[in-house]
Amino acid sequence: MELFKKKLKPLVGTIIKESVLVTLNVFLMLGAIASGVFLYAYVKAPIAATLTKRDSPQTTLIYDRTGQHVLYEIHGEENRIILSHDEIPDSIRIATIATEDDSFYSHFGIDFLAILRALKNNVQKNSMEQGASTITQQLARNAFLTREKTIRRKIAELIIAIKIERKYSKDQILDMYLNEIPYGSNAYGIESAAKTFFGKNAKDLTLDEAALLSAIPKATSYYSPYGNHLDELLLRQQKTLDRIGKLQLADPATVAQAKREPVARKIIPFSDTIDAPHFVFYVREELEKRFEPETIEEGGLRIYTTLDYEKQKSAERIIAESDANLKKYGASNAALVSLDPKNGQILAMVGSRDYFDDSIDGQVNVAIRPRQPGSSFKPFAYAAAFEKGFQPETKILDTRTDFGADGSGKHYVPRNYDGKFHGVVTMRQALAMSLNVPAVKTLSLAGVQATIDLAHRLGITTLNDTGRYGLSLVLGGGEVKLLDETAGYAVFANDGKKNTPASILKITDSRGKIIHTAAVENTPVLDPQIARKIDSILSDNAARVPIFGPNNKLHIPGKVVAAKTGTTSEFKDAWTVGYTPHLVTGVWVGNNDSRPMRAGADGSYVAAPIWNRFMSQALEHYPVEPFLAYEKTEDKNKLADDIVEKITYFKKASGKKISKKKAKKMAADKVEIRIEYVRNATSVK
Repeated sequence: MELFKKKLKPLVGTIIKESVLVTLNVFLMLGAIASGVFLYAYVKAPIAATLTKRDSPQTTLIYDRTGQHVLYEIHGEENRIILSHDEIPDSIRIATIATEDDSFYSHFGIDFLAILRALKNNVQKNSMEQGASTITQQLARNAFLTREKTIRRKIAELIIAIKIERKYSKDQILDMYLNEIPYGSNAYGIESAAKTFFGKNAKDLTLDEAALLSAIPKATSYYSPYGNHLDELLLRQQKTLDRIGKLQLADPATVAQAKREPVARKIIPFSDTIDAPHFVFYVREELEKRFEPETIEEGGLRIYTTLDYEKQKSAERIIAESDANLKKYGASNAALVSLDPKNGQILAMVGSRDYFDDSIDGQVNVAIRPRQPGSSFKPFAYAAAFEKGFQPETKILDTRTDFGADGSGKHYVPRNYDGKFHGVVTMRQALAMSLNVPAVKTLSLAGVQATIDLAHRLGITTLNDTGRYGLSLVLGGGEVKLLDETAGYAVFANDGKKNTPASILKITDSRGKIIHTAAVENTPVLDPQIARKIDSILSDNAARVPIFGPNNKLHIPGKVVAAKTGTTSEFKDAWTVGYTPHLVTGVWVGNNDSRPMRAGADGSYVAAPIWNRFMSQALEHYPVEPFLAYEKTEDKNKLADDIVEKITYFKKASGKKISKKKAKKMAADKVEIRIEYVRNATSVK
């Protein structure tokens, strides 16, 4: 054995040596091949003798659903104005370097440290969200390549960037970049951007303005000063100014002054011809999820949207004509969304009363901003309760109820809108009349988490920090988006089937070839019987009469409609959402800055009139179709029979139990009523 080991040692050493030599040879061969490929690619790669020249781009058009109305034209190079080196101010140079490539003047076209940092970040996050393209690489890509995410394209980008660096000075490269880059809103190059957003020449840009413009190219629609994310743009601008200070590209006093400037007020109104502006920007954001900016802005696409032009114009007109009523109640703004519940297509979207009115933050699309929904959230809680076996016929007690400490040290004792209690009512009556106390009880029975889970299933995208919410959730204690809640109601209208809101019917390329068509989901997310129960309750005008009266704005004579209002505390938000099997519409009214409206500005007075007018006109073109009836069966879990409320009266001062008779003799503020739910009626004494 020892002899064998002695013979084995030289043999092992020989094998290791040979293996190392083979491995080195392989690496040398691969290196030689890679060098040859790189050299060949370098020789063959285009160079920028015609760097600023382009094929004529084609305008992209956004249409309504018929293709008869052009909502917006997205131009390409026609809006580019080439500036000389002396016409480009240092303010935009330093802002761009700080934002895009702070080692621009020290690298040779490629920043390997930035590549390694991006690679590390992407590996850690298991994604490809962070890139490391230098300004030179971006210029190479814009000039000669597409943005397809392939290794071949990336290698070509690196090679061309090196060739650009060898041929041009850093100042020339930066000049070409600033004349080339798209800033959105049809503005190509810094001169067009300065005129579009600030109404001035680029040479007159201040540092705060330059920092804002340099923040846009990363995502031109998302960070558009005219889009839905102005807050995020301003935050990015502030970070750019901080970076300029850290890199010492400007003196601290200049940076500090730029940070104090109210740059948002300097942005001039959007002046391009645009129809349904909030919807158009919503569509553009959807396009950016599918295409690169160059394809959108230069590709000659034809975007056929889901917008029903007549409904859109009707919604805009009705909201404008509601101005007097809004002012009466101290509201400055309103938003409306209308969908087809059978496919989720957005038929109308009005994000504010007037897009061009800066005094009401008109450019903010409230239809996609989180706001508190008030009682319009109640149907989700009742649907969750029905999933647990409760029925519209389940009886529940509407009386003063202390639900215990709410986390603020106070006890949660909700009141009904009319200030009264109604005794024993059914869940049908409680939801139809929008009684608060039974709604809170229903949520406690259904469970807060189960209700949030159901809301998410139906399309609510907020309410993600579930630990924040308690029993006040059912009265609108969490924030949701008007578009989401309208889509959630569409599930009730569509017999329990969900369709994600869609804004695009089809897209064709410049040759007319269809490259995208909308798909109908119709994903079952709710038992049809439960959807029909909600339909039945919300369309039961007789059941809501005791609170809303027979001629309320949730009722449309000759039509079968389901609807629910919502009002938040302090009258900051007023809602109405309602539907038929063919159409679902949501309306929000309030002030963008969450300033309270006047007392009494509830959903039935400020939002419901808008909803009623819109639906009345729209439904003239639809047949009357009743909702499907639900099956009235015995409670499968016998919850309605077995669960009763055990009421106990306590003297507040001592906390001692007292009799009901004694409680009646005492003032209400000296008696605390506690209600618990008991699983077997026979166990209650």
